[in-house]
Amino acid sequence: MQNVTAVAHRGDPYRVRENTLASLRSALDRGADAVEIDVRLTRDGVPVLLHDGTLKRLWEHDRPLLSLSWEEVRGVTAGGVPALSDALAATDGSRVMIDLPGTPDVRAARRVVDAVRESGARDRVYYCAGAAAMLAVRAADPSAEIALTRTTLAPPRAGLLEAVRPRWLNYRFGLVDRALADRVHRGGHLLSVWTPDTRRSMRRLLALGADSVTTNRIDVLCALRDGRRPRRVDRARASATLAINGPGAS
Repeated sequence: MQNVTAVAHRGDPYRVRENTLASLRSALDRGADAVEIDVRLTRDGVPVLLHDGTLKRLWEHDRPLLSLSWEEVRGVTAGGVPALSDALAATDGSRVMIDLPGTPDVRAARRVVDAVRESGARDRVYYCAGAAAMLAVRAADPSAEIALTRTTLAPPRAGLLEAVRPRWLNYRFGLVDRALADRVHRGGHLLSVWTPDTRRSMRRLLALGADSVTTNRIDVLCALRDGRRPRRVDRARASATLAINGPGAS
């Protein structure tokens, strides 16, 4: 279990608003091996950290991100939404999993890939999402490390695997059992899972041989993996944070 990669889902959302620099730093301080972030483009093509298509849930501005310039996003969120370049700088030296929600085209994927390259972070960044998004990333960067997200038990088609060339297969945690874990490993891929938040689920996945686990409770995962007792969480504070921000489902 020592080799399991502990990935912090959008940072440390039980304590700090998701997909913010403070949340990423909090997760790394609590032992995360990598942080997972969601990246979308503003109207003027700047990659920023945001899971939803609008600013409503996190920032109480019910406007689509694609209708706002980068300067407008900074203004309405008081600088709370970071650019991808800022997030990569804040996580310098750590692995970063970039999730591309929605269905970005090759142009959008290329803007993200270019931002990673310009930040000098290419060797520590990998990408996750469904087939369409990962095909776009592969077209933008033939050498990108990819975790192909799967939401069904059906094995990915051979043609898709050949086109995407993923290193990881990334499954919703409830789908993972011994048969699936064995099938993934027999196929020569690493098994990534998301997003278990209970100790019971984490223990089960560690026992099944998951190579990477993405969770909203990174300190709990690290403690279980390393055989130590996790720090206590102020449950009232965590509940209040989640009520406002929510860690999201994927």
